[in-house]
Amino acid sequence: MTSLSEEAFDSPEIIDEKKRVALEWLTEAWADAEAEGIEADIIAHAALFAALTDLVERYGEKAVGDMAGRLSARIMAGEYTLRRPLQ
Repeated sequence: MTSLSEEAFDSPEIIDEKKRVALEWLTEAWADAEAEGIEADIIAHAALFAALTDLVERYGEKAVGDMAGRLSARIMAGEYTLRRPLQ
C-alpha cells in the first residue's frame, strides 16, 4: 500500500492540471446541488465523507488519520482561506 506522501508517476505539471480540472468538476457539481436547494454545509459534509472514505480505501486508516491530524495546523495557517483580509 502506498502512502499519501508518495509521488504519482505523472509530472508535477500534469498533476496540477488534473487537480485544476477536478476542482472545476467539483465546483460545478457543488453549484448544481445548491441550485437544487441543498445547503452548502450539507454538501461540504458529504464531500468530506466521500473524500475521506475514498482515501481510507486507497491508503488505509493510519495514513489518512495522520494526514487529517495535520489539517488543523494547515487550516489555522490559512492554507484553506480563499478570502484573506489585506493588511
